[in-house]
Amino acid sequence: MTTVAELIVTALADQGVRSVWGVVGDALNPVTDAIRREERLEWIGTRHEEAAAFAAGAQAQLTGTLGVCMGTVGPGSIHLLNGLYDAKKSHAPVLAICGQVPLAEAGSDYFQEVDNDALFADVAAYRHTVTSPAQLPRVLAQAVQAAYARPGVAVLTLPGDVGAMSVPGDAGVRIHVRRPLLVPDEADVAEAARLIDEAEKVTMLVGTGARAARAEVLELAGHLSAPMVLTLKAKEILEQDNPYQIGQSGLIGNPSTREAFAAADLLLMVGTDFPYPQWLPEGVPTVQIDLRAEHLGRRVPVDVGVVGDAGTALSALRGRVAAKTDRAHLDRARASYASWQERQRRLVDPKHDQGLVGRIRSRLDNTEARIRPEALAAAVDAHAAEDAVFTSDTGMSTVWFSRFVTMRGTRRMLGSYNLGSMANAMPQALGAAALDRGRQVVAFCGDGGLTMLLGDLITAVAYRLPVKFVVFDNGRLGMVKLEQEQGGLPEFGTELANPDLAAVAQALGLTGIRVEDPAALDAAVAEALALDGPVLLDVLTNPEEIALPPKATAADAWGFAIAKLKEGLVSNGEKD
Repeated sequence: MTTVAELIVTALADQGVRSVWGVVGDALNPVTDAIRREERLEWIGTRHEEAAAFAAGAQAQLTGTLGVCMGTVGPGSIHLLNGLYDAKKSHAPVLAICGQVPLAEAGSDYFQEVDNDALFADVAAYRHTVTSPAQLPRVLAQAVQAAYARPGVAVLTLPGDVGAMSVPGDAGVRIHVRRPLLVPDEADVAEAARLIDEAEKVTMLVGTGARAARAEVLELAGHLSAPMVLTLKAKEILEQDNPYQIGQSGLIGNPSTREAFAAADLLLMVGTDFPYPQWLPEGVPTVQIDLRAEHLGRRVPVDVGVVGDAGTALSALRGRVAAKTDRAHLDRARASYASWQERQRRLVDPKHDQGLVGRIRSRLDNTEARIRPEALAAAVDAHAAEDAVFTSDTGMSTVWFSRFVTMRGTRRMLGSYNLGSMANAMPQALGAAALDRGRQVVAFCGDGGLTMLLGDLITAVAYRLPVKFVVFDNGRLGMVKLEQEQGGLPEFGTELANPDLAAVAQALGLTGIRVEDPAALDAAVAEALALDGPVLLDVLTNPEEIALPPKATAADAWGFAIAKLKEGLVSNGEKD
């Protein structure tokens, strides 16, 4: 007879799941024992369940297949929540298997008892507590199918005495995960084409929903002579060899995107739910193409919404719209983008701060002559492999990543780009490395994010996950500092009392390298990326670095000025 735990584990292995992440314990002991005996699965025990959920979500995003994590009764399951919310908002198919108190104790406020079905109500597309072995084949199939269909999170809860029970009969699990192609309505395509033909200057905003439609996106952009603004998640698929792209918008963006939006007669949104309407053009006709009808018009008013597969919709549009041969709009946007890129490149020149302009700038924004984060990001870009997988922590680490790392070759990227959680880069990198220990994985870690889940650096050592952890160690919660100063407030509560993180890494069993001298940066990055095994590169970066958004206003500038004045007054007062 097959037990409930054995049936679950066999079915997951049959689905192509390769690793399961979590913390062992009580109610789930039958499941972890079944994993021990299943040669196709690797158990990776993390130090915190949040890291397990982030790692499973990372694997799901990279492969498009099911990621699996586990948390045992009560607190163990609760710890999964943040990583599962990230999977939900990233549309990653993840199954969480959670422990529960024995059936006879359910509802009695037993030790560690938590109502999992209520706890996961918002995050999970499917949730169910197994109360009988006979239910299992059906509910497991439903859970996996729901995770793929959304895609998103499914939660299956096992009471402590259920996992070891025998499943009656010769039960098998039949899982169906094929997704149909959603073809757009012809009338919607025709109306979208009419609006596009009426516009002189089209600007495109393209997101990760166009992942499978790269050729169609590029063809239509060329046909329309349209500059293409990329969401951060679209950077991975559309930055390389794209003569129309002009980078990102929003807080991580650049002036050329603002200019391209402002000059447009029509905005064409493809496969994006870009969440910042204040950065998008106002009062212009807008066409939006998305697989999910609920996304249409929820950021900006949409004149025509086309529901369907991006590639199919774009091909249909291409066959209906007339070519726009005037390239002035595109050429202006591309020239502006190239000029901005050149200004950015100057910042990473080691000799920049030695010149007249650099020396003046340094007196204002790098008084301690620390390493500039731009230079660190550019050095990683130069030395990283052409097939590297990058992860980035939310905040300034993502700013420097988006601006200075190019997605050439077969590089991949991950981050908490929809949820915006701290502490995501390290556990996501663990998940990526477990898929292929021979592929380079580089985590852009903020010092605040890394130290939040610091214990799971040990997981990299224990399971031979050769991640390169690059730490932007500025002793600050950098994005919060920027937000405070942009609002005219003095910096408060953002300073971090960091230890020597390279020394901490060495104590945990990693190779630790600390860099304080800008002249030593390039060689240290090259060394760290070339070493075998997990490496932590602790780089002391400039905490005063300012990354102004592309739409900075006079009020923003005044806010920074007032904040600096207040900081100066506070500092002087403390000296008296």
